[in-house]
Amino acid sequence: MEFLLDLAHKSVFVMQIGIAIAGVWFFLLVLVRTRQKRFKNRAESDLFLTAVGEELKTKNFDGVAKLCDSPRYWSKAVPQLILVSIEQRMQKLGKLKRILAERFELDVVADLENCLSWLGTVAKAAPMLGLLGTTLCMINAFAKIGDSSQAAGTDPAKLAEDISFALAATCFGLLIAIPCIMAANYLQIRINKLQDSVQRDLNVYFEDFEPAVASATSRRSA
Repeated sequence: MEFLLDLAHKSVFVMQIGIAIAGVWFFLLVLVRTRQKRFKNRAESDLFLTAVGEELKTKNFDGVAKLCDSPRYWSKAVPQLILVSIEQRMQKLGKLKRILAERFELDVVADLENCLSWLGTVAKAAPMLGLLGTTLCMINAFAKIGDSSQAAGTDPAKLAEDISFALAATCFGLLIAIPCIMAANYLQIRINKLQDSVQRDLNVYFEDFEPAVASATSRRSA
């Protein structure tokens, strides 16, 4: 019985290490993806939107599509949404904006928040595993005390070491959970900033897109 409890307790530490690695992985995954989807700064986004505006002034929709599909921009959220708008430019403006909003939520935000939810799971599971490890080790320690055959020879120093080892599991769990909670909040702020920047850039884009489409449509009608 003592052997099984020791094995179970040590297994808890292995699982904690595993979920700690998973937490780091999901943090880096969301961090990298948010960086990929955003422009580095406002100047870069303004430069891109200016180039798109110049193409739209000449009604060169193919040029806009080529620009958005270039290697420099194919990982960015705004260029890919603009590419969708070019493909769907015959739709009514209100419907087109809804299409873009749905694509952004499903293809970008939902994916990021799914990874972020796993980071939250790590933050919740780590202290629970720590508590499990502490409980298992404490059961083992008190079983030694309760065993009449061992009670007379129980070493207080050894017992204190066992209890300290038991509490280490809870401490380790908290050391994993607290950074994960802070990291999740940090990433949520980055996702919110991504949403704000995309909304801002699309508003600027539609100022050029709407008259360009209206002019191209009127020419066709004529």
